[in-house]
Parts: sequence; structure tokens; C-alpha cells
Amino acid sequence: MSIRRMLEEREVKILSPHAQLSSQSRGRAVPEEECSIRPAFQHDRDRIIHSKSFRRLKHKTQVFLVPGGDHYRTRLTHTLEVAQIARTMAKALSLNEDLTEAIALGHDLGHTPFGHAGEETLNEICPGGFRHYLQSLRVVDHLEKDGKGLNLTFEVRDGIVKHSKGKGDLIPGAAKDLPVTQEGRLVRVADIIAYINHDLDDAVRAGLISPESIPRDCVEELGDSHGKRIDTMVRDILEQALKDEPFHIGLSDRKLEATLKLRDFLYERVYDLPTVHGDFIKSAKILRELYAHFLEHPQEFRREAGEAFSHEPIERSITDFIAGMTDRYAFKLYEKIFLPQPWMII
Repeated sequence: MSIRRMLEEREVKILSPHAQLSSQSRGRAVPEEECSIRPAFQHDRDRIIHSKSFRRLKHKTQVFLVPGGDHYRTRLTHTLEVAQIARTMAKALSLNEDLTEAIALGHDLGHTPFGHAGEETLNEICPGGFRHYLQSLRVVDHLEKDGKGLNLTFEVRDGIVKHSKGKGDLIPGAAKDLPVTQEGRLVRVADIIAYINHDLDDAVRAGLISPESIPRDCVEELGDSHGKRIDTMVRDILEQALKDEPFHIGLSDRKLEATLKLRDFLYERVYDLPTVHGDFIKSAKILRELYAHFLEHPQEFRREAGEAFSHEPIERSITDFIAGMTDRYAFKLYEKIFLPQPWMII
């Protein structure tokens, strides 16, 4: 018996009836021989970690553009915090940890440079619009490995494309908007737990808000520190899941109300603050001008982007190329194309 089969049988014995078993995955779009060591979702997790898109997350903005301090979050550290929170809950609920981690690690692969400002800009200028969760699926399906994609399982792909909330409901009312697995639903709530708490932490570090300015009722309900708030939210979700019938992933009414109030506070006092948003207005100009330039000079685009972005239509290729950029690469490319370069004497 292979190691993979032994691990799959172990899942049957120890996982909750609500868990998604690796051996019962709906499979991959392109059939392939299974790994003899790793179950399907573990294999997916490893493919994501080894992808170029995952590595680029370390140089993509979370909230603050080109932060000067070493301790501000990036899109990569956000992703790792989501994975840690989600896996903690998955373990406590005897759900599939490998599936949970794979979804968490892959959920933001399609995020643009310059955070949500980059997403808004591409959504305005690109035919058909742009959404980072759809782009994340496009990355794993079509763009990674020079256009071959990662050929992930249905369950991981489903969790990636249905993780997003924005200002919408934490748990959508329509079943079609929910991930099909409990692991995917767990990542969805872990995402909001992570970003609300680490964005508050970074905003305090940046001096944009003080701990005393955080709404008092939220502090009383959730806690007065980064760690306490995460612990409160995680414990509440676990309590709801362990007592509710049918099995349900979500926050209690009081904790949900406080969490959403904190999210609104962040939009009002941090995300939309002129000192923060002003930088993103400038960054939007960079993406707009790069897009227009490459659209006007397709041959130059082909030379810069390479064969991996030779698909048509050209608008889609340029969008994929720009969406995959890190902040610093976008800066350097803009400088190379639009600013005079110094003459070097050697």
C-alpha cells in the first residue's frame, strides 16, 4: 500500500463527517497520476507554495504602499496569517487541514500590485472588468507554469474563487456563493479575522489611529489587543460550529456585529484616509499608463512580458501581466518606460 493510501485511510478514521476527504475529491480538470506519497490536497498545497505567484506576494501591498518599517504586513504575511488561523480552527473541528491550508495559501494569488487600488483601477480600464478572486483562479488554472496552470483539485479551486467578501456579507445567504466545503467556508472567515486584526495593528503602528480610538464596544466584546481579538473570534467560531445543528461555520450575532463594526471603522479611519488613499491615487496612474502604453505598443509588450503572455486578446494579456506585477516591479517598469534614464560612465 502506498503512503498516500495510508494517509487517506487515516483521514477516514480521524476526520469529522463534515470534512472533505482527500480520497473523495471531485478531481482535477486534467486527469493525472496521483502522487504515491501526498494526498491530493497536500499536493495542491505544495504546488501553490512552489509557484512564482506565491513568491511574488512578499512584494505586494497589503494596506500601506512601500512601507518604511520592517514589521508592516505584506500580501504574503497576510496569506500566512490566514492559513495559520484557518488551520488552527480546522484542526480543532477535525476538518481537512491540508485542504484548508491549500485554499488559504492560494486565495490571494490574483491580487494586483498596490492593493485594492490596483484592483479598482484594472476593473475600470479592462474590458469585462477585474476581480482579484477570479484572477486568483485564472492564475492557478492558466497563468502559472508558463501558461500550463497548476491543475488543482476542484475543492481547492472552489475555495479560492469563493473566498472574497469586500464590504459584503461575511457568510453569504445564497448557497451558490458559498464554498462547497466546510474547509472553504473556514478560510472565508479566517480571512476577515486576519485582515481586520492585522490592519488595526499596522494602523496603530503607523500612527493613523490609537488603541483608544478603537470603538469601545468592540474592545469590550472582542478584546483590547491583537492577540485577544483573534482568540475571541476563533473561540466563538469553534463554539458555534460545535453546538449548532446543522453544522455551521460563522460568528455568533454579537461577535459578528462587533467584527463588522471594526471593519467599517477601518474603512472610515484607515483605508479611505487621504494620507493612505492619496498614495494609491498615484499608483493608479502608473497602472493606467502602463496599460495604455502596452496597448499602443503590442510588440514592446511582447518583448517585455515574454511568451507566457502571448495569449489573445491583447487586452487580456496585458491585464494578466499587470495583475501579476509586484509593487516594485511596476515602479521600475514605469521608470524604465516613461522617465529618462541616466547615462552611465564606466
